Amino acid sequence: MGSPRHWRNGTGRLTVPEGSVPVEIAASYGTRRRGLLGRDGIVGALLLSPCSSVHTFRMRFAIDVAYLDRDLRVVDLVTMVPGRLGLPRPRARHVLEAEAGAMERWGIRPGTRLEITA
Repeated sequence: MGSPRHWRNGTGRLTVPEGSVPVEIAASYGTRRRGLLGRDGIVGALLLSPCSSVHTFRMRFAIDVAYLDRDLRVVDLVTMVPGRLGLPRPRARHVLEAEAGAMERWGIRPGTRLEITA
């Protein structure tokens, strides 16, 4: 399934090359703004939608950030340590966040097309 026109807050499954993992969906302004702030980690991933850039100010841990286009294809992938401001990716419509190192373990790289079931 591709990306729906409008996601809703909730949970689902993220299908990755190495299987599937739980995903939290942050689609409202408040949940996107809160993101991973105040957490010590995350099991699985967090999808921010719509979103084209993120920051790690006040974060407690390093994260992998995958910038996704409207078809959930990875257009860029970076690891960010706390206290950084990421540059916007013009083609990105969604951002997927996970603990640093997770995306490599899951087989995610630029060009990978992901699937999310809510």
